[in-house]
Amino acid sequence: MEEFKHYTVMKYEAVDALECKDGLLYVDCTLGGGGHSELILKKISPNGRLIAFDVDDDAIAAASERLKDYNNLTIVKDSYTNIKQVLQNFGINKITGGVLFDLGASYHQLTKAERGFSFSKDAPLDMRFNQDSDFSAFDVVNDYSEEELVRIFSEYGEERFSKRIAKAITEQRRKKKIETTTELADLIVSCTPKIKSVIHPATRVFQAVRIEVNQELQNVKNTLNDVLDLLAFGAIISVISFHSLEDRIVKHLFKYHSQRCHCDKSQMICNCPPPILELVNKKPIMASDEEIKENPPSRSAKLRIARCIKK
Repeated sequence: MEEFKHYTVMKYEAVDALECKDGLLYVDCTLGGGGHSELILKKISPNGRLIAFDVDDDAIAAASERLKDYNNLTIVKDSYTNIKQVLQNFGINKITGGVLFDLGASYHQLTKAERGFSFSKDAPLDMRFNQDSDFSAFDVVNDYSEEELVRIFSEYGEERFSKRIAKAITEQRRKKKIETTTELADLIVSCTPKIKSVIHPATRVFQAVRIEVNQELQNVKNTLNDVLDLLAFGAIISVISFHSLEDRIVKHLFKYHSQRCHCDKSQMICNCPPPILELVNKKPIMASDEEIKENPPSRSAKLRIARCIKK
């Protein structure tokens, strides 16, 4: 098997935030290369339990080998979006210790050419986290209407030239389907103005397509709400996000559920239920300068932490 390359972002910060204790149950919603999981297991062994989720066969194979000596680990090949049902199937009602999310694509996914995440490598338009899925970047690029493309490029990529790019794509695919990452990237470069920027002109569109293919934002929002129902009193939720759209979802959800009142100001008596969460950090924790030097993509990572205070 090809070596699975994965850099674990903010490994110590994210796991330290969980305040791991032996004997409690923890969930790693994004197993990846197993870096976070390994550190959690070291802290909660021998009596603690870790359940880890991933849909990527490469990640599961690599992490299974890395963590083969731990008997208190259960790896689930499933999306973290199904956390409620999976835990229910295990007879688990509450996460007693904490839950960790490391959102976004892994280094391995982004750099393995045939996965089609990167415009720096010529590959079929794919971008699926879950290789069993039938829906890929090819479908988005070739089947979505011009209006739908404008929407996802604007919303998910915050791309200023969304209309221009969407029009170029729809004109091109009338002649011939767009099949590879290079074809799409070259088309974006050719139809947008040359601007001095540190990022490639195709970066935002590729991000937007990836988010759409994997339903990343909706999945994060839905799953965080599900997890709130699963947290036992004192359990901690630790979330690493990599772009502003994800971070905004986490920030707003944490803020909303940590507020004591949501009433209209004109309302005399508050009938709001008690808050569910207590913010551990009001401002996100960022990667250290040393980590950013070692792994430049970690510069965009933000870690937010909250504790369940609902009894």
